[in-house]
Amino acid sequence: MKLVIVESPTKAKTISKFLGKQYNILSSYGHIRDLPRSKLGIDVENNYEPQYVVPIKNRENLKKLKEAAAKSDSVILATDEDREGEAIAWHLKEALKLKDKTERIVFHEITEQAIKDALQHPREIDGRLVDAQQARRVLDRLVGYKLSPFLWKKVAKGLSAGRVQSVVVRIIVEREEEIRKFKPEEYWTIHADLKTKTGAIEALLARIGDASLEKLSITNEGDAKAITADLEKGEFAIASIDKKTTRKNPPPPFTTSTLQQEAAKRLGFSSKKTMFLAQQLYENGLITYMRTDSVNLSAESLAKAKDYLTKNFGSEYAAEAPRQYKTTSKSAQEAHEAIRPTNVIVDPDGTSLEGIPEKKLYKLIWQRFLASQMPQAILDTTSIEITANCPQGVRSKNYGLKTTGTILHFDGYLKVWPQKFESKELPEIESGEDLALDTIRPLQHFTEPPARYGEASLIKTLEANGIGRPSTYAPTISTIQIRNYVKKEAGRFHPTEIGEMVNKVLVENFPEIVEIQFTAEMEKTLDEIAEGKELWRDVIGGFYQPFAKKLAEKYEEVKKTVVTEVTDQVCEKCGKHMVIKFGRFGKFLACEGFPECRNTKKLEKEAPKSTGLKCPDCKVADIVERRVSKGRARGKIFWGCATYPKCKYATWEDPTKPPGEKSAQKETETDSEPEKE
Repeated sequence: MKLVIVESPTKAKTISKFLGKQYNILSSYGHIRDLPRSKLGIDVENNYEPQYVVPIKNRENLKKLKEAAAKSDSVILATDEDREGEAIAWHLKEALKLKDKTERIVFHEITEQAIKDALQHPREIDGRLVDAQQARRVLDRLVGYKLSPFLWKKVAKGLSAGRVQSVVVRIIVEREEEIRKFKPEEYWTIHADLKTKTGAIEALLARIGDASLEKLSITNEGDAKAITADLEKGEFAIASIDKKTTRKNPPPPFTTSTLQQEAAKRLGFSSKKTMFLAQQLYENGLITYMRTDSVNLSAESLAKAKDYLTKNFGSEYAAEAPRQYKTTSKSAQEAHEAIRPTNVIVDPDGTSLEGIPEKKLYKLIWQRFLASQMPQAILDTTSIEITANCPQGVRSKNYGLKTTGTILHFDGYLKVWPQKFESKELPEIESGEDLALDTIRPLQHFTEPPARYGEASLIKTLEANGIGRPSTYAPTISTIQIRNYVKKEAGRFHPTEIGEMVNKVLVENFPEIVEIQFTAEMEKTLDEIAEGKELWRDVIGGFYQPFAKKLAEKYEEVKKTVVTEVTDQVCEKCGKHMVIKFGRFGKFLACEGFPECRNTKKLEKEAPKSTGLKCPDCKVADIVERRVSKGRARGKIFWGCATYPKCKYATWEDPTKPPGEKSAQKETETDSEPEKE
């Protein structure tokens, strides 16, 4: 009998379908050992030796695994093929005290062929990958367990710091600061509605004299009106017509990062939800391994994709030659395949999946893989330049306008991977043709601040800067929300007051720890450990010694951040005033007599802001501004009756704005009905 150990029971169940009775397949339920939670667990005086323990919850399972290993002829460690999986295999070998009868196998997909091929090619545990994982674990423990007590003493109890999470919070805080400092600038665009012999076109002013217009070329109403007056007297004619064919390439298959980004944009999934669902799809044998930086595809999968496309869509929708893509990520590391279906013939409707979210994610992966092997989309683009001759012009005698039309000639990969595309067909027109002016429309605009980060844009920024690894994005983003350092409103991240305060303390006192470049360089160093170019204990020592010295200095230098605000409320226990204090979860009321009096209260929520308009349903109460409190649209503003739930009137449209003017809901990433508080 051979014992096969994997990480999860779902994975064990799937593998058991492919192996015979001579195999006993059990799960370790993730890491069997870890650093202790109650103490640092790193012997900094003994070359940073980790002190691993078996958590209480794992002890019964470890006993079961030991008994099974003792009865087996050999033990096969079949954990995932990345650093984390390699470390889990190593911990199992150590905890089970396995020696000669141990084998290590890896596979990229849970299919019968992949499992049997892996069993034919066992290997040793890769100590370099284990060292890289240990270095990350030890480094994160030293930063977290050393910096967090500093925050408890200098800011508030219960706070935490982390090597990666603190950098992510900083990115979000700095974006918020950009938004606060932003000053909108006015600019104008001039649009002309023109009549041709065969139809009408709309053109945009693009040139004044010989000078091309930039975004902020026209900055006030006076200039806009002067230009409009010139154009109203102008004579318009077609100066040139440029027709060309453009091609749009299909996107590459998914990596971990791009899957999380697209699932956020198209499905509204958080990165945590995406990775949970992807894990389920992988363990059920439907997709390849979901933690990967690679966009490589196997020759077998490429052949199957071409065959499927030819049979189901026609030969014109299958690329002539297989498409292979190059990895562009700075943090590309694992030699995996891209994320793809294990069998492209299994379409989204042909799976045994019961959950709708799982089906949606599988469909996204299936579509993206097929699209990557389809021809380019072909677009016919026509660019027309128009001259406006204004003999009596005050601002200029000569203006230039421009318009562009695009028609989809062949959809190609867009057939299975829809993308936003605005088709604009222009009437048949000839160079030199005179045009008749219908109307000139000057439009006022204001520059907008940078958008707050959503799941997709934050992950894209982290990857672009080499911060963390794609497999760490989901837990990191989840952690900073759980810690109340940021909150998600209308699909966008906002820093909380406590988050900004913690960031300020860390940036002022430990700038190197929350520096983007430092975090990115550390990722490169971890890669070098995995490649055998660096020794993990040397790396940890090079970081920890100066860090520990500076931390000791800061304990002496930095004074406690005390932010209190006296209120009119009186403590009912001792009669003193209640003050507003900061805690881990934000502001709260506490007696100013602390510690003699420990009375605390929650701050009362502010009353909904009234619009001063009467509810159109009940015609009694006012319409008030509210925020959605749960669901995908959480944080999004809507307007409803003040007497809810007695009157259930609600709308997304701001009733204080003129009819037809869209509400300022630019930051939402979801489209759903308002959910009442």
